[in-house]
Amino acid sequence: MKSGQNPLLAPPEIQMTVMEASRWASHVTGRKVTSGNIQYLVNYGRIRNVGVNGRILVPVSDLQQYYEEHATTEHKFKSQLGDDLNWALSFDEYKEYERTKHVHRLHPYKGKFIPQLVEYFLDDHIDDYKTDVWFRPGDVVLDPFCGSGTTLVQANELGIHAIGVDISEFNAWISNVKLSSFDIDIIYSAGAEISGVLNEYVANSPEQCLDLEFSAWLSGFNQVHFPSAEFKRKVRQGVIDEKSYVAERSPEVVFKYSDLVNRFGVDVVPLSDGSFLDRWYLPPVRRQIERVKGIIDVCSDDRVRQALQIILSRTARTCRATTHADLATLQVPVWSPYYCKKHGKFCKPLLSISGWWARYLKDTVKRLREFDSLRTDTLQHCLTGDARSLDIGTALRDAAPVLSDVARAGEVSGIFSSPPYVGLIDYHEQHAYAYELLGFERRDRMEIGKLSDGQSKAAKEAYVAGVSDVLINCQSVLADDCDIFLVANDKHDLFSTIAERASLDIINAFRRPVLNRTEKDRSSYAETIFHMKIAR
Repeated sequence: MKSGQNPLLAPPEIQMTVMEASRWASHVTGRKVTSGNIQYLVNYGRIRNVGVNGRILVPVSDLQQYYEEHATTEHKFKSQLGDDLNWALSFDEYKEYERTKHVHRLHPYKGKFIPQLVEYFLDDHIDDYKTDVWFRPGDVVLDPFCGSGTTLVQANELGIHAIGVDISEFNAWISNVKLSSFDIDIIYSAGAEISGVLNEYVANSPEQCLDLEFSAWLSGFNQVHFPSAEFKRKVRQGVIDEKSYVAERSPEVVFKYSDLVNRFGVDVVPLSDGSFLDRWYLPPVRRQIERVKGIIDVCSDDRVRQALQIILSRTARTCRATTHADLATLQVPVWSPYYCKKHGKFCKPLLSISGWWARYLKDTVKRLREFDSLRTDTLQHCLTGDARSLDIGTALRDAAPVLSDVARAGEVSGIFSSPPYVGLIDYHEQHAYAYELLGFERRDRMEIGKLSDGQSKAAKEAYVAGVSDVLINCQSVLADDCDIFLVANDKHDLFSTIAERASLDIINAFRRPVLNRTEKDRSSYAETIFHMKIAR
């Protein structure tokens, strides 16, 4: 593009490099579009690559069409969900790595809110959108539905003390690990030793021989029949009937894999019954997980052991025998190659955990270092228990006496939390592998709004009683003039009843659009942040 040319007026026949396209898109959208964003659009067939010999060139016409289609996101949401949406709370200006910064993505967890939402309500700064201050550094905030600890971690970053409560032993554990201080060099060294053991364990094994030969064959097959960006683009345009195209080529892939399985004598079929680990892991993967667990179990340093357990749990989640598209919601075990809707090509089941272990070790160390650079000297701890009945003051004195002294009864400034949604997520089952692998006690029946109860009238009534009982119980440690913020999807209109039952007044409600959802259902969606105070 010529220097000084207005990119908005660039004729559509012009082709741009990735860097030129990122500058063009940034100018047009008024927000930073990186070269990585452009590369993503090319890789996933959103825009064409008309370059040759490995060079990427994208047509301006494709860029114009893509950004015109996506420039009306706010209008789309408001037309479907109402003009009262607070777009400032969409946080659409934040990139994915910012929404999952440092230890917030130390381990996957379905149903958590982004740290920027917590920061908006906890931070005492004042900007163009926020005119009220509810919490200040040195205050204490309570999260009685702690989940994976987003509120607690963000409170630490902002210099605010925090108490969490969660019925799930796994949730409380992962929250506390995120907040712990570690000797990161020792963790990396211990993790690297495990990588060495894994690599030696699988070296020249039948499953590795199978994996290497089939991977090479499948790569060539996909390059011929499923050239990534071009294939995805033609499917999106309706030029290729994806279903019939895949059905025609599937037998060749299955035959090749079966032939190699028989030749190398690898057991690739999980047990149909038995434990979760039996059913959802291919036998070679199961053996490798147990090998790593055995090494971690004899680690004498509690902190190092916990950090390595986090890496193992994250690795185990990724290595379940399922498709890439079904990692969040398991369907049926998969032990043979399959057409991957997510990647637009054939993918294969995992036969080794070594690559993911090494990747997550590196990522964990990086995230722990990032958080250490932001960490304040404030105190946070998540208690395991039923927030409806737990004596929070007593439990805190036993588990974290120093924090207990800071958070004396009546000194907690407020709540920022997100109660589970009615009949939407099975919070225990989503981490079934970790409960079994690490020996945590399951308390599924004590979950509020659990998936198995559905969304019947009785389920909603039980949900109202459960959430309001939590709020009533929490008032024993809250200041009289506390601020309570609950993030909810109130499509059943339950929170006015919850507030009344807990003797709370709803003084404001912020409706925010939820962007960048990971679920398969990408329809427009909003949630409400209820601001409540104790009724006088």
